Amino acid sequence: MATSQRGYYDILGVPRNATADDIKKAFRRRAREIHPDLHTGTKKTEMEKKFKELNEAHEVLSDPDKRKKYDQYGSNWEQAEAYEQARQQAGAQAGRGGQAGGFSGDFGDIFETFFGGRGRGGGTSPGFAVDGEDLETDVHLTIRDVLTGVSRRIDLTERVTCKACGGSAIVRGRPCVVCGGAGTQAEKRTIEVRIPAGVQHDTRVRLAGKGQPGINGGKPGDLYLRVHIQANGVFRQKGFDIQVTLPVWPWEAALGAEVMAPTLTEPVKVKIPPGSKADSKLRLKGKGLPTSTGEQGDLFLKLKIVMPTAISDEERALYEQLSRARHSDPRAEIIAASRRSSS
Repeated sequence: MATSQRGYYDILGVPRNATADDIKKAFRRRAREIHPDLHTGTKKTEMEKKFKELNEAHEVLSDPDKRKKYDQYGSNWEQAEAYEQARQQAGAQAGRGGQAGGFSGDFGDIFETFFGGRGRGGGTSPGFAVDGEDLETDVHLTIRDVLTGVSRRIDLTERVTCKACGGSAIVRGRPCVVCGGAGTQAEKRTIEVRIPAGVQHDTRVRLAGKGQPGINGGKPGDLYLRVHIQANGVFRQKGFDIQVTLPVWPWEAALGAEVMAPTLTEPVKVKIPPGSKADSKLRLKGKGLPTSTGEQGDLFLKLKIVMPTAISDEERALYEQLSRARHSDPRAEIIAASRRSSS
C-alpha cells in the first residue's frame, strides 16, 4: 500500500472515531464522486489514482484488526503486521513463504479482492464495479391502507452521469455549466411499489434493488420506505389492534341495546350488555389489522355514555321520576377515600 501524505481518515472524510457504518457510507458516497468511469482524458487518470487510494483506505478502516494496527502504528502498520506474522512463523517454525497481507500493485486485483466486482472490464482499462447507494423516503398511509396493503408511485431523485460532459466535469477546457463541474446531475424517476398490509407506524419497509443503480455491474442499492400512518378521528391503532370510542345513551347502557358500530370495512351490529359502565370495552375478534404471521388483530369498542344536548318535557318527567327512586350514592366511595387520605 502506497498511500502517502494524507491519512486514511482524511481520504474517506471521516473522523477517527467514525463507526463502521459511517466508514461504509463515506466510501460509497466518495466512490460515486470520483469513480474513474465517470471521467475522461487526464481527469480519468487522476480519478483512477484517487479511487485506488480510496479503496486502500476503506480496506484498512473497514477491517477492525487492520484499523486497530493503523491507529496504533499509523502509516507503518503493515510493517508492524508483517513483523508480528514473521515472529509467529518463526516461533512455530512454519517457514511458509508468500506475501502477508499486501497488495500486488494491480488495481483491478485490489478491487476484485475486496469488493467482489469485476477486476477488469473489456479492453485495457479497468471496469470498476461500485454498488449503488441505499435511498430512503417517507410514505404516508391511511389506516385502511394498512388493512389491505396499497400500491404507491414514489418519486425519487438520484445522481447520474452528466450527459453534457459525459462525467468529465469539463467542456472545452472549462467547467461544465450543466452540472456545475460536478460530473453528475440530479435526475428524477418514478417507480411503483407495493406496500404490504399490516405495516406499523414509524417503521421502515425495505424494497431490495430499488435504490441507486450500481456502476459497471455493481448491485443496485435498496429503497427504504419510512411509514407514517395518518391519525384518524375514529380508529386508533394499538399495534395490530384497533380502538374505537363508541357513544351510547344512558338508557342503552342501563337496559342493553343493539347498535351499529364502525369497523375498518363495513359497520356491524353489536350488543351492548345491560348495566354497561362508561369506559368498558367490547371486543370484536379479528376486526383489527393483519399481522406478519397472517393472523388478524382485534377491534375494541370503548363505551362512552353521552347525554342528550336537549330533552323534551316527557323526557324531563322521566328523569325526575328516576331521581326520586332509591339508588346508592355513586360518590360515596371517593368521599370515603378522601377522608381516609386526610386522616
